[in-house]
Amino acid sequence: MPRLIFLGPPGSGKGTQANKLAELWDIPKISTGDLLRAEVKAATPLGQQAKPYMDAGDLVPDEILIGMVKGRLEDTSKGWILDGFPRTLPQAQALDELLPQLEQHIEHVINLEVPDDVIVSRLMERKEQEGRSDDGSEEQIRHRLDVYRELTAPLIPYYRSRQCLNQIDGDRPVDYIHQELQALVNNGSVSP
Repeated sequence: MPRLIFLGPPGSGKGTQANKLAELWDIPKISTGDLLRAEVKAATPLGQQAKPYMDAGDLVPDEILIGMVKGRLEDTSKGWILDGFPRTLPQAQALDELLPQLEQHIEHVINLEVPDDVIVSRLMERKEQEGRSDDGSEEQIRHRLDVYRELTAPLIPYYRSRQCLNQIDGDRPVDYIHQELQALVNNGSVSP
């Protein structure tokens, strides 16, 4: 079963594609946002540590996130999809140290590339349709894109140098991208 990491800016379609593949292969999609909310709701020790940061709107420290991801990866002997983790080079390096301990490895890192104007349009539309307050105004979305470029985009050359990065054009129909991702995992390469 595949072990995948999804990268890409907010609104690039990571969650949509990760959900579709997780359902197709019956493997867990591990989203740090979902994990954080579940840990806080269950009042676990990690959730209690994370809650003050989340309540203040601050980033949850890496050690807490890594602890949550480790616990989830330990619970799965088959494949998985990481959505939203790692987001920084220190998180990627911590994951690199963790996976051999669990006798696991990354098979593919998928980077969904989508132009900024398309991202802004998608997130504004999603906010309107789904009422997602976390998408914010155009100014907030552009700020999130700047934060992504500063903190997460450095993972692209990091994984490229490890020869597991796959660049995917995310500005196409969802089903077309889904088929391309299936081909990538099944055949080890992207279909032409």
